[in-house]
Amino acid sequence: MFGFFRRKKQKQAQPVICARADHCISRKNIDPDALKVLYRLSSLGYVAYLVGGGVRDLLLGRQPKDFDVGTSAKPNEVKRAFRNCFLIGRRFRLAHVRFGEKVIETATFRQNSQTVGEIIEHAAEGPHEDNTFGTPETDAYRRDFTVNGLFYNIKDFSVIDYVGGLEDLKKRLIRSIGDPMIRFREDPVRMMRAIKFSARLDFAIERKTEKAIRALHSCILTASMPRLCEELFRLFTYGASEKAFRMLWEFGLMGDLLPDLAKFIDSDGGGRSATWKYLAVLDRYERAMHERNLEVSNGLRAAVLYAAMAKSRPGRSREVMGTMLASLKVPKATYFLSTLLLDSVKRLSQPPQRGRRRFVHNRDFADALDFNRIVARAEGRSEETLDAWDALSRKTFNEQGDKNDRDRKQRT
Repeated sequence: MFGFFRRKKQKQAQPVICARADHCISRKNIDPDALKVLYRLSSLGYVAYLVGGGVRDLLLGRQPKDFDVGTSAKPNEVKRAFRNCFLIGRRFRLAHVRFGEKVIETATFRQNSQTVGEIIEHAAEGPHEDNTFGTPETDAYRRDFTVNGLFYNIKDFSVIDYVGGLEDLKKRLIRSIGDPMIRFREDPVRMMRAIKFSARLDFAIERKTEKAIRALHSCILTASMPRLCEELFRLFTYGASEKAFRMLWEFGLMGDLLPDLAKFIDSDGGGRSATWKYLAVLDRYERAMHERNLEVSNGLRAAVLYAAMAKSRPGRSREVMGTMLASLKVPKATYFLSTLLLDSVKRLSQPPQRGRRRFVHNRDFADALDFNRIVARAEGRSEETLDAWDALSRKTFNEQGDKNDRDRKQRT
């Protein structure tokens, strides 16, 4: 008699299928080990798709950093298919198929406790929810943003889209899957991820998604501190930190995560703060290092982020960086390196005279030299003195190498 109160069974959404002739993804651009995983699972009768950011980046003509696989095979079935497979995770088991140091993360399609229709409406994937195995469709709806919900089918080389990701790629939009007010309450870190993708891809954030970030930014402090710290440093990658941190400040998230820095930026001209100049130079440095397959230390990144604030408080580097340590509990190694770099500005602003030359033997001298070049370029200053320090460092390194060669010959 109460049947009219029951939720009507939702019809399953029909995906948009983009045939091989209609997209730019080529197997030549897919990691060969990821292809091995896809082909092996497919040959055993399982559904196997390339999923997530890898598909997004390939469609944008970018080279993905990671290639993840989604499959209908259960974790133990993936393990039986690959001798080089290891299962990890407690709440939800993931298969890591290892090829040397490389890992192809292979996850069974998941779903939430709701029906597909409810997933479309609520898209609930909180950090404490009870995930179960599902289908490609349910797996797509539990992802964060539409551009990350695309699948590449190894059987016919098509792209499968349940969530409108292809259209948003064309529009260059970051859009939440499901109601962003619900999605961001479930996992507030998604707000930082929206900013990261917007800055990295140079996409706009869709209006409703942006409105939700502005309304819920204070919820970010309910997330775990290690996740927040990790996601904050990811904003530096791909040479887009100026835009990312500017958005973090504009949307109110910086005031929650780094309140002292946000107050300084407000007092330093807001959108015209010197902080943005330092980050713009850091972005060029990050891109140059990335082209050489070199990593940038988080200590250097943090020092550049706080460089303008530290300059306004001379001699108080420990106090300045201590605000970041207190707010985000950054690793002590990052804190001490960033403090050393900020303190190095005074030392490296003078020519390398006798009493100061020992600094070139410091293990962090290379970071200090790079940091000071970033500061000099942001401030429009000459790098002549830094060139002298660089020349001394190279000379010392060569002399030390010659000495080691002589010592080795004497021992033999």
